Amino acid sequence: MTTVRLTRYHQLAEELADSIRAGMLRAGDRLPSVRDLRRQRGVSPSTIFQAYAHLESQGLVEARPRSGYFVRPQRAVNPKSMTAAPTTDRVTPVAISELVFDLLGSTRDADVVPLGSAFAAPELFPFAELARNGARAMRRLSPEQVSGALTAGDETLRGHIRRRYALHGVPLNNDEPIITNGAMEALNLCLQAVTQPGDVVVVESPTFYAALQALERLHLNAVEVATDPAEGVDLNALEDLLKRQKVAACWFMTSFQNPLGSLMPNARKEALVQMLARYQVPLIEDDVYAELHFGPRRPLPAKAFDREGLVLHCSSFSKCLAPGYRVGWAAAGRYSRHVERLKMMTSLATSIPSQWAIAEYLVQGGYDRHLRHLRGALESQHQAARVLIQRYFPPGTRMTEPQGGYFVWLELPPPVDTLVVHQRAMAQSISTAPGVLFSADRRFTHHLRLNVGHPVDDRYKQAIQRLGCPLSI
Repeated sequence: MTTVRLTRYHQLAEELADSIRAGMLRAGDRLPSVRDLRRQRGVSPSTIFQAYAHLESQGLVEARPRSGYFVRPQRAVNPKSMTAAPTTDRVTPVAISELVFDLLGSTRDADVVPLGSAFAAPELFPFAELARNGARAMRRLSPEQVSGALTAGDETLRGHIRRRYALHGVPLNNDEPIITNGAMEALNLCLQAVTQPGDVVVVESPTFYAALQALERLHLNAVEVATDPAEGVDLNALEDLLKRQKVAACWFMTSFQNPLGSLMPNARKEALVQMLARYQVPLIEDDVYAELHFGPRRPLPAKAFDREGLVLHCSSFSKCLAPGYRVGWAAAGRYSRHVERLKMMTSLATSIPSQWAIAEYLVQGGYDRHLRHLRGALESQHQAARVLIQRYFPPGTRMTEPQGGYFVWLELPPPVDTLVVHQRAMAQSISTAPGVLFSADRRFTHHLRLNVGHPVDDRYKQAIQRLGCPLSI
């Protein structure tokens, strides 16, 4: 497994942050001067200033003119203290699409501050380089290659994807992956492969509204399982469900879940896969955010622990490299042949130019360099946004502390109706994603998902301030 080496300033910042969290440095304490720290650690003043700026962006310290840096009082709430919604046996027919269309249909306006968007800032992605690679690759395209890449996808691209899985300790079969029109087609095909109308599918609570829309389209029923804001699906609650309900499949996002941002530890992922194998229940794993980790290593998918081909792993390049190119894939285990046939019967194939542009980009070897830059930018934006939320949102607001991705899930004081907040914010050209979108029975009425994947410029800061301040009235 590859590792990302932390910079010296990042290492220094992490050591100081650990001292603050452990109480060795307390609120009001002055951090060592640049001269003292330079003598103690043997690092340059530039490294120290970068480390202190990093801590300031996290809200851990504050700079005082002519006095230095001091530890700030910490308002952050432990994410585990945010209450997980209870699991019930209630089987819910899904009818969420009209609400999604109504609430999010007007957020595409470029003048709207995209706090409710599902995409990171476009300037974070190498569109010009992708275009050059695509043009170069298409000049070599022959008619035979077009027909040879139908349905399963371009073999060069599939080979690159297989090699990246292998680097992370997840070998794929020769018939995996199947290239799709984005991860959503992969997820929909996998869902269709393992269910029939009327079946029950277990989803997280809260869950991404697109998963609910997929269930609605296929006339499936949802049961929502309690999901911890830090560690993901409650495995005890899930096993109780499996004992009492006939479940056709589970649809989970095990790494940086949308909207919570939760990351299941590897041991819990392994236990999840083993449990589902005992009950012979397929797992559709939505893993589109795994490359956006803030730590040094990419988290393992649940697919890494699959020994029976029951995990249908889906991902794409849309969140990490090429938004809009619509290139995703499904590594569907024992269901690969069925998924490929469903793909042939629906969309037949994925765009060849998009596949070739990405394959050529991967050949050139800049992907990991791009990912390091993207992760660093998202982590910095995440930290800066958290400081603003702590500053402007009302007392009693809780928020998750994701280790990757670009979403924050907020739990606001119960009198606040976030559907009303959304409507008022849209009147000021600020989009949000209210909590009712993320549940089949429209719970989470005082929750919000906010996108922190955009530069925290003056426009963004003003939007957070306007969104937060009226809530305390």
